[in-house]
Amino acid sequence: MLMMPFHLQLRTGLLLFLACKVLAAPTSRSVSPSITLDNGTFEGTTDGVSNRFLGIPFAKPPTGDLRFRLPVPNDAYTGSHSVIAFGPACPQQGSSASSAESEDCLTLNVWAPANATSSDKLPVVAWIYGGGFEFGSTNPYDGAVIVNRSVALSEPVIYVSMNYRVTAFGFLASKEVKEAGVGNIGLQDQRQALRWIQKYIKAFGGDPRKVTIWGESAGAISVALHMVANKGNNEGLFRGAFMDSGSPIPVGDITNGQQDYDALVQETGCSGAADTLECLRQVPFDTLNSAISQSPSIGSFQSLRLTWLPRADGKFITNNPQILVKQGFVSPVPFVTGDCDDEGTEFAMPSLNITTDAETRDYFKTFFVPNASESQLDRLLTLYPSNITQGSPFDTGDLNAITPQFKRIAAFLGDFVFQAPRRFFLRERAGKQNTWSFLSKRLKSTPNTGSFHGSELLNAYGGGDLTDYVVNFINHLDPNGAGPEISWPKYDAKSPSPQLLTFLDGAVPEALTPDTFREEAINLAIILNFEDPE
Repeated sequence: MLMMPFHLQLRTGLLLFLACKVLAAPTSRSVSPSITLDNGTFEGTTDGVSNRFLGIPFAKPPTGDLRFRLPVPNDAYTGSHSVIAFGPACPQQGSSASSAESEDCLTLNVWAPANATSSDKLPVVAWIYGGGFEFGSTNPYDGAVIVNRSVALSEPVIYVSMNYRVTAFGFLASKEVKEAGVGNIGLQDQRQALRWIQKYIKAFGGDPRKVTIWGESAGAISVALHMVANKGNNEGLFRGAFMDSGSPIPVGDITNGQQDYDALVQETGCSGAADTLECLRQVPFDTLNSAISQSPSIGSFQSLRLTWLPRADGKFITNNPQILVKQGFVSPVPFVTGDCDDEGTEFAMPSLNITTDAETRDYFKTFFVPNASESQLDRLLTLYPSNITQGSPFDTGDLNAITPQFKRIAAFLGDFVFQAPRRFFLRERAGKQNTWSFLSKRLKSTPNTGSFHGSELLNAYGGGDLTDYVVNFINHLDPNGAGPEISWPKYDAKSPSPQLLTFLDGAVPEALTPDTFREEAINLAIILNFEDPE
């Protein structure tokens, strides 16, 4: 039996906790709520505070000839539909087909205050899940946590979450894909869900002019990419953005995925086809899914050097996101962005066989900074030393040193993929649009992983203080307001000590701290990110 990678064990445990909250949510014995969309009637469930409508299709099934194509809007709804259960997840990287997964997966979910009417014009949040662009689904994120808290704060909101295609089904990349104009399908699925919100959310009591997009990990990176897509033109689909553990990362050109595309073509028997992309559309699902599963995943040795991810396609994402940010092609909406203190610990687990300085140097060079000069590599290894007291989990001294190099690699990965892009984004945009930033240092005592990637979800979906900041931002484009006692200042990139709202363990749960940690190291990571786009 294959053992689940450690980072997936952590995330699975976290999601199971959230799932228990969904399953434990009380359902009222009152009349089931119903909504009319076009000529269709959709019957959901209620807990008395919020109504939920689960598994509503927002695009035609991306199967058959629609596989590896941009999402196609639904025809007008007709008939009666019971929408009381999440739709199946899109096919996941490395998994066998099951009833919980299906290519026919483009559904979304809506939670609304139980007393909302079509005339209310409530603000809306659209949630985009994470999972390394390889796995994930809307189940088990419980929108009732957000909506019910918003009602308690007298700041009611509507919550929407959407499935989107992941792994190669959503992020196939090659010259063939670029020429066909079908790059970044997973992002386009998200965009189609946002268009659905514009068309239909009024029926639930929402205001299509007041949509905030919110995501975590790959979902947060997706939010950032929507901000730079279409050269910053958001098509009026959202007015605010909230990012947990994800920023505009350097993804490179879509043709950089050619090697993995060619391997997929070879594995599926499409090598001799005149049109390999069309051949892939016709391959039986099990054959295709098995071939995709042979590609390296986020749990493999290369870790965060992802195989399937968004890339610059020349049309939707017109250039490397870092370059678009530099050029000012950013949707000028208010945004919040933040990270956990030990973002890299989960992702260092696949490289536990690295135990020497030389092996670490080779690992960094091979997978993350292939264009770095020898002097830059020397500097990088100096700034991320093998001294275990300096590594991640940070501030844990001699503890958590699984191998002599683990904490060093974890520190680098967390900064290179999360902290450096966040700080770069804020330096470029703070002052040009309203921005706030946070750092989560909670759960620091978690063995080996500390304040691990995704741990802030417990704060947001476990009914913590982050929930209140999110609700305030959805309503007022400012995280301050009802609930929180501490005033969260805007990020000031011109200040020598820009302020972060920091979530802490212990008697003092929040504090303002300077965003100056590991400044020299993160500055080098920013340089290497910008100069080394792939």
